[in-house]
Amino acid sequence: MNTVLWKKIKEAASSVLPIALFVFLCNLTPLVHFTTYEMLSFFFTVVMLIVGIGLFNLGADWAMTPMGEHMGASLTSSRKVPLLLGVAFTMGLCITIAEPDLTVLAEQLERAISPILLIGAVGLGVGLFLLLSVLKMMFRKHLSTLLMFFYLALFALTAMLLLEGNSSLLAAAFDSGGVTTGPITVPFLMAFGVGIAGTLGGKDKGENSFGIVALCSVGPILAVLLLGIFSSGEMHYEMADYAMKDNILLSFLLAALSVMKEVALAIALIVVFFLVLQYTYLKLPLAKLKQIGVGIIYTYLGLVLFLTAANVGFLPMGFKMGTQIAEAAPFATVAIGFVLGLLTVLAEPAVHVLNKQVEEVTDGMVSRKSMMVALCIGVGISVALSALRIVLDFSLLYYIVPGYMLSLGLSFFVPRLYTAIAFDSGGVASGPLTSSFILPFAIGACAALQGEAKILSDAFGVVAMVAMTPLIAIQLLGFRAIIAKRVREKIAWSRILGADDEQIMDFDV
Repeated sequence: MNTVLWKKIKEAASSVLPIALFVFLCNLTPLVHFTTYEMLSFFFTVVMLIVGIGLFNLGADWAMTPMGEHMGASLTSSRKVPLLLGVAFTMGLCITIAEPDLTVLAEQLERAISPILLIGAVGLGVGLFLLLSVLKMMFRKHLSTLLMFFYLALFALTAMLLLEGNSSLLAAAFDSGGVTTGPITVPFLMAFGVGIAGTLGGKDKGENSFGIVALCSVGPILAVLLLGIFSSGEMHYEMADYAMKDNILLSFLLAALSVMKEVALAIALIVVFFLVLQYTYLKLPLAKLKQIGVGIIYTYLGLVLFLTAANVGFLPMGFKMGTQIAEAAPFATVAIGFVLGLLTVLAEPAVHVLNKQVEEVTDGMVSRKSMMVALCIGVGISVALSALRIVLDFSLLYYIVPGYMLSLGLSFFVPRLYTAIAFDSGGVASGPLTSSFILPFAIGACAALQGEAKILSDAFGVVAMVAMTPLIAIQLLGFRAIIAKRVREKIAWSRILGADDEQIMDFDV
């Protein structure tokens, strides 16, 4: 056990240390200046983040993934469709309401919209679309068709929101789709989908293993857009306190106590569902239950450390970096935003869960390395484009509309498996570090360049961009694979057809 945990911590260190090193290097330039106390506090939270990711990844392997697979397979094999759909809706609603990643966004928007109202709307959206995801697998409907329909509906609601004159909520609506699929929901929901797809079988088993995260990312956007349409008046954002606290140890302890309650609630909901099914259908052996129990403890401790470190250390550092860089050299935020986006996705724990599952389901056809490269480039570009939007002050729609049209258009030219993986990866890439480091970076830059009044429209939307660009990057990866395959086949046929007939040996029998 200790060997496996140490391996996970080393993997986490290789993901997080590049971010810490980049922040340190930025501090050596004239663009940024952190105090010695701020740097020491930041590196303390980096250590906690590394340990947290290591514990979480081990817990996901031992608990969250097996629980999701067993629950999905058991509910499907029971052939009780109402039970399966009821559990899917309730589970999607409850887990989302308790998702710490969504809470981070809601707290940063609480001066513009009630956190309870926002979280409730998002929870309903996820519950309904998780139910829809199960129906998609049961009736073997193609993901690309559903995505096309719902994104057209999404753009229609966007137009209605603009006509109502309540455009201030537009960026936050698209952000909500990215933060909903956080570190708790992603491993469980993806495994839940694998369990259902494995039980249903069929030639589209690989494609059906993905797509739940993709659809569950659409529901919150639709729900918040509807919330904006039926709300009256413009919403205004008031700046929160992003300063690093004087006593980092006390701040960490107090934040950890709050996070412990949130994470305990979210995990407890999953455990309750699992225990009910264990008693009625699963009947797993005691040894397997013990492993899952230990995995749950690791998952809990890992998430508490990870989320606390992100909120206490990374959030104030991100805000101060964005503010100082924007004041010193506005267009430098674009280049630094690209690097921050590239490095941040390496440290998102759910990304590693996705990459591992993709490699396993595709039997190595899509490797972890190629997935990670595509995600890093995609997220880096998205943060850079978001920084450019802050500097030049233009609407998020200039990115979102052509971006989603391109990603949906690519779905007609690449294998359906790549489309399913791509749209899942968008929700996975926009995790807690995006909300607690990249978003504060954007808010700081916007406050310095455009003023507090523009934060709601210009700074928010960066999470939506992080969720969108991987859709294009990974589908381009699939498009490249198709072209490479056709080129190899063409070369092989040209060699066969161009072979010298005299070299063909004729054996007389």
